[in-house]
Amino acid sequence: MITPVHVGIIGCGNISGIYLENSKIFDAIDVVAVADIDPDRARDRATQYGIPKACSVEELLADPDIDLVVNLTTPDAHGPVALAVLNAGKHVYNEKPLAVTRDEARALLDLAAQKGLRVGCAPDTFLGGGLQTCRKLIDDGWIGEPIGATAFMMSHGPESWHPNPTFFYQPGGGPMFDMGPYYLTALCVLLGPVQRVTGSARISFTERTITNEYNYGDKIQVNTPTHVAGTLDFASGAIATIITSFDVWASQLPRIEIYGSHGTLSVPDPNTFDGPVWLRRAGAREWSSIPLSHGFTRNSRGIGVADMATAIRLGRPHRASGELAYHVLDIMHAIHDASREGRHITLRSTMTRPAPLPTGLGERSVDP
Repeated sequence: MITPVHVGIIGCGNISGIYLENSKIFDAIDVVAVADIDPDRARDRATQYGIPKACSVEELLADPDIDLVVNLTTPDAHGPVALAVLNAGKHVYNEKPLAVTRDEARALLDLAAQKGLRVGCAPDTFLGGGLQTCRKLIDDGWIGEPIGATAFMMSHGPESWHPNPTFFYQPGGGPMFDMGPYYLTALCVLLGPVQRVTGSARISFTERTITNEYNYGDKIQVNTPTHVAGTLDFASGAIATIITSFDVWASQLPRIEIYGSHGTLSVPDPNTFDGPVWLRRAGAREWSSIPLSHGFTRNSRGIGVADMATAIRLGRPHRASGELAYHVLDIMHAIHDASREGRHITLRSTMTRPAPLPTGLGERSVDP
């Protein structure tokens, strides 16, 4: 059993609860402090989850006992906060996206390399039982050579349920930057790096009205595309189509399908950790439900942090890496760039598919 890595969390908003809850499960991490620009919110989270210290961001960064910081701030703060973490000599794991701009993200990775530190980034849902089962089926040849894929995230936006939805409609938000990371990360983990993209994007409604109980009736000015369609050419030769939208009231499209030379794989919602996984091989008359080969099927957000901490202790690569997150960020920007410029975009970034999780793991560790 490895010695747990001491973790601090910056940002005690909506998503922090599941990270704090799951931090109690994984043996590799021990959350020792939380911080937020709202001191009361940090104190509330510390009390709720039994965290020893609630403090300011400055105090957390200065704490020599903390080795790894999980950055759960809003997207516009991901880059600046992560830079501050690295400059404080600590590893950093960002919520998605890695940063708002490519330049911000590149600066993070360059600084980390200079300092011998690690950058990790959500999403880590690809480590769940559903997507790991899909990875194993593809790697074991059940659909033959992958030749294509489709991915669809169709909704009408978060203003009906999220308590503070404004940031979803600003640069760094929108359906592609908010939900695209789940879909694109899954596609890259399953199919490898993307070489070239094109796409179209639009703002369908310039103003949105909040309809949740917290800020009912407030208006949001929309400053980022809300319906985005892209075509992805993978280095392997596979071609994928992706649509992400906050402008669709209803849809019956699948989440993700992978098309191979010997069959089709229906992939579960990449924003979850579970199944179902469906397979229909060439010549079959019906779909087959595939039992999951891996664990971590409940909401296991934070497994990427646990894997990163384990990797730090064991000296191996971590799976939810900055390299993977930067490639996904590059793809998202390239789709928007292609729409604006009316052309294909050849990517400069690439990534290596992260190692699959071993089978037969318990629920507390990502290594045998």
